Amino acid sequence: MKVALTGATGLVGTHLLRHLREQGVLVRVVGRRPICECEFRFWDLLQSEADPTFWEGVDAVVHLAGEPIAGRPWTRGVRERITRSRVEGTRRLIDSIRHARTRPNLLINASAIGIYGDRGEELLDETSLSGNGFLAEVCRRWEEAARQAADLGLRVVRLRTGIVMATEGGFLPPQVSLFRWGLGAQLGDGRQYVSWIHIGDLVALISTILQDRRYEGPVNAVSPSPVTNAEFTRCLGRVLGKPAFLRIPRFLLLAAGTTAKEMLLSGQRVVPARALSLGFRFRFPELESTLRDLLANG
Repeated sequence: MKVALTGATGLVGTHLLRHLREQGVLVRVVGRRPICECEFRFWDLLQSEADPTFWEGVDAVVHLAGEPIAGRPWTRGVRERITRSRVEGTRRLIDSIRHARTRPNLLINASAIGIYGDRGEELLDETSLSGNGFLAEVCRRWEEAARQAADLGLRVVRLRTGIVMATEGGFLPPQVSLFRWGLGAQLGDGRQYVSWIHIGDLVALISTILQDRRYEGPVNAVSPSPVTNAEFTRCLGRVLGKPAFLRIPRFLLLAAGTTAKEMLLSGQRVVPARALSLGFRFRFPELESTLRDLLANG
C-alpha cells in the first residue's frame, strides 16, 4: 500500500508517519518541505496546482493539514486562515484528484469533535447533529468539502478527533507545566466535558481505517471515557503528585473573549460508537492510565 500524507510535520502526522513506515507502508509526504527520506512531493495546497500525475500509485490519502487553532486569539484574520486552510485546502485537494490520471481509493480527512458544538452532558456519537459556534461551522464546511470525494468513487472517512494526549505538543504539555509550578486549575465550574484520545490509539485507529473497508463516513476518534474538566484536573494532579485545588472563575475566562469561551469553557461528551461497533480495541481507554503512560519518564 502507498499512502499520501499531508500535515506530516504536525503532532499527529509525525507519529503517523513513523508508525506507517515501521509497518512497511510506503508513504508519499505531501507538503512544502521534505522531512525524511520518504518520497516527497512539493505542494502548497492554497498556492499552486497539483501535477496530473500526482496521485499515480497512491492507494489512500490521509489529509491532516490545517492552520493551527489553539494558542492565539481568533482575530478576523486568524479565523479566515483557519477556515480557508481546511475548507479551500480540502476542495483543492479533491479537485486535483478529480483531474488525476489515476485516483486513490480512500480519503481519510481530518475533522474534529468541535463539529458538535457546546453540548453539556449530552452523550454524542456519529449520528448526533452538528452544533453551533465558530469551530462547529468550520468543521461542518470542512466535512462538506471532504464528502465531494465520494462522488469520485473514493471511500471517505471524516475523522472527528478529540483532544490528542501526547507529550510532544498539543494540549497536554502546557497543562503539565502549570501543574508542576503548582498552578494547575479547574476552569470555571469544571462541568464541561473533555473528550480525548491517546496519540498511540489515534495512530492505531487511522492505521485500522486504512485497511478496513467497513469504516466510512464520520468516525469519532476519541477514547470511550470522556471526563469533565474537574475530573481531568484532579486526575492530572494525582498523576503528577501536585495540588489541584485552584479554580479560574468563569467570568475571568469569558473576559478573554470568544476564543477562551469555545476552547476552554465549551465541551463535548463524545463516544467512539463507530470504532467500538467495528471491534477496535483501545490500548488506553482510561485517562489515568493514559497520563501515567505518557508521563512515566517525565
